[in-house]
Amino acid sequence: MPITQSEVLYTAVATAENGRDGRVATDDGRLDVVVNPPQELGGSGAGTNPEQLFAAGYSACFQGALGVVARQEGVDVSGSTVTAKVGIGKNDDGFGLIVEISANIPNTDTLTARELLEKAHQVCPYSRATRGGITVTLA
Repeated sequence: MPITQSEVLYTAVATAENGRDGRVATDDGRLDVVVNPPQELGGSGAGTNPEQLFAAGYSACFQGALGVVARQEGVDVSGSTVTAKVGIGKNDDGFGLIVEISANIPNTDTLTARELLEKAHQVCPYSRATRGGITVTLA
């Protein structure tokens, strides 16, 4: 269920100049990066790109969701890592994204880790926002 404006606790603001071949900066100056298309898409690859920025945000958000569900389940996920791989490619509508989320949870068995990933995928705001719009697999 979407939130209303009155329920917003924080709003990030970023502005792009020249799209995928330019610069992106946040209004508070904490993020200011050159963006360039990767070589695989015909660009120079000299800067970061939107897919890398999305992967960074998604992996951090998912790690947070994993911590929340682990605490609820009484499972120790200290030392865990979450990696997001974001792919971009052509589809019938132009271009689309695909995401693979993988986690290394050293203090749990495989079954418990898988259950935690599934639960984190249900509560992670990035997962919820992209549900139905892009393919996301968990590993």
